Amino acid sequence: MNDLTDKSPTDKPAGDGYLTGKLLIAMPQMQDPRFARTVVYICAHTKDGAMGLVVNRQIESLTFPDLLTQLKIEAASPGAEIRVMFGGPVETGRGFVLHSSDYKQDSTLQVGHVGLTATLDILRDLAQGTGPRRSLLALGYAGWGPGQLDTEIQDNGWLIAPADENIIFGHDLDAKWDAALAGLGVSAGLLSGQAGHA
Repeated sequence: MNDLTDKSPTDKPAGDGYLTGKLLIAMPQMQDPRFARTVVYICAHTKDGAMGLVVNRQIESLTFPDLLTQLKIEAASPGAEIRVMFGGPVETGRGFVLHSSDYKQDSTLQVGHVGLTATLDILRDLAQGTGPRRSLLALGYAGWGPGQLDTEIQDNGWLIAPADENIIFGHDLDAKWDAALAGLGVSAGLLSGQAGHA
């Protein structure tokens, strides 16, 4: 079911673009319900487009043990604390793990201060309890074509924030959006579509 590969969807090295390694925070007036109140970690942003992972929306219908069973991966521990997240609406059968920098494979991309690994090996390591100290498992990703993300930002669709590992890997999903805004010194009540550009 899940195709975990060694390349990012943009097939570009991480770190090329100015938003790579940043957080996007959906503005309150976000029209697309898939992205309402989301926080997205940008894994790649180049002239060819952008790719990111939503970090605050869980897939309720699939657990980590269920995923391991589907992939025929043996688990040493139940892995109940590992949640399967909705990374975005593109290629929803493709898996990605954002993780702390204490874990590295040959295929791991360093994106800002965190790693991105998209192989079955990292799932095996997570299942055995030998994976990264902190991680976020996501199916699918958010993708933008050339210039599309820039246009959405100019149209007040997103705010840009520095990456914060406590927001990326935090367990309280409902609090991540407000926490990301608070990190900018902004509250949701002060935001409107008429505000200036971030």
